[in-house]
Amino acid sequence: MLQRLHETGFRAEHAYLAGFVSIGLSFGSWFLSKHLERAGMARADRWGIFIGEWAPTFFAIGNGLRMHEKR
Repeated sequence: MLQRLHETGFRAEHAYLAGFVSIGLSFGSWFLSKHLERAGMARADRWGIFIGEWAPTFFAIGNGLRMHEKR
């Protein structure tokens, strides 16, 4: 998988950036859901947690790509 990502031009820096963006999106989705939806805090928390779980995945892919790029 890492080889395929590397061949398409996806680099470790892109994965790290996606991880940081997902952290921002997590906060943004939580904030917007909390203030714009009537569903309440529980739904806002679920949105924030759902998107927040993407960040570790992107960071792990970034670490894998970084190791692949150093070889």
